[in-house]
Amino acid sequence: MSHTPTQASVSTRVALIRERARWIRRRSLQMVYEAKLGHPGGDMSSADILATLYFGVLRYDPQKPRDPGRDRFVMSKGHCSAAFYATLAAAGIIPLDELSTYAQPLSRLNGHPNNTYLPGVEACTGPLGHGLPVAVGIAIAGQLDRAPYRVFVLTGDGELQEGSVWEAAMTAGHRKLANLTTIVDRNGLQQGARTEETVALEPLAERWRAFGWDVAEVDGHAPEQLLEALAPAPDRQKPLCVIAKTVKGQGVSFMRDQVGWHHGVPSAAQFEQAMRELQA
Repeated sequence: MSHTPTQASVSTRVALIRERARWIRRRSLQMVYEAKLGHPGGDMSSADILATLYFGVLRYDPQKPRDPGRDRFVMSKGHCSAAFYATLAAAGIIPLDELSTYAQPLSRLNGHPNNTYLPGVEACTGPLGHGLPVAVGIAIAGQLDRAPYRVFVLTGDGELQEGSVWEAAMTAGHRKLANLTTIVDRNGLQQGARTEETVALEPLAERWRAFGWDVAEVDGHAPEQLLEALAPAPDRQKPLCVIAKTVKGQGVSFMRDQVGWHHGVPSAAQFEQAMRELQA
């Protein structure tokens, strides 16, 4: 594979990931601002996770996005497509200049990712609760084929209120899909309210363990913690859930931990302020 996790020092890898995450935040917010639609709060909370995956964990060839040996990544929280597309562009999988077409008529960059049109997208996502079931199917295929690839899926935390997530989790635990990793973007907010006010998820780690998963709890804005949790573990016997504790709107002062920025578009003044803050 042309992109594999390097043996560079942790500090060098972390510095690269932080730089990429900052770029993903800035570029995704520009996309939302220009398109006048999007979900910037979740884009901001997931940027460090996406940057860690694509620049520190996943094995892939940007020139051969369907290479059979690639690691698979499913963006289950597909509404945060701006951050995902910015990541694919930063990784060289789609052209950088295509980002300016986000959500425009006939663009490949739909509001929700579509694998029919776009390389690097393993599954159509957006309707919540679909990504993990798809990832479980991919992981089962890899298990049956004794394939070396790993399967990763990024979910939102509000998404975990969907029953299909737990049906898939139960299946993964039963089949001991050690090639599967779920990462939960645990920012505590969903559309309209906090997750615990809507349908409580805690004790979340214990729930996953009860379904037969190993669990790691990390700071989702700390690449060094994400790298450690997501590192290959040849002796693992169970699927892994990484609960990444994040902040919705991370990096932008007026968006941080604000439910109103689950979706929304900044004004011109807000956009300028946010871009200044994200430059630091």
